[in-house]
Amino acid sequence: MQLSYKARKRWSLVILLIGLPLYIVAAVNLVDLFDRPPLWVEFAIYVGLGFLWITPFKFIFKGIGQPDPDAPPEDEGR
Repeated sequence: MQLSYKARKRWSLVILLIGLPLYIVAAVNLVDLFDRPPLWVEFAIYVGLGFLWITPFKFIFKGIGQPDPDAPPEDEGR
């Protein structure tokens, strides 16, 4: 299923404003279940979880910073 540019832009906003904070809370709670590991291990866990959360949403965020490819071209003579 191919999402339109507008739909991908809206979903990316929802993911960043709602999904990411929820994922951060879940990641911190997950790490908190164990005794405090060394700082470098804890850092590696957070980096790994950071890459893990974006993997399923990669197709939504791809090209969001670019102009809308479906928009009509703007007049340059204005």
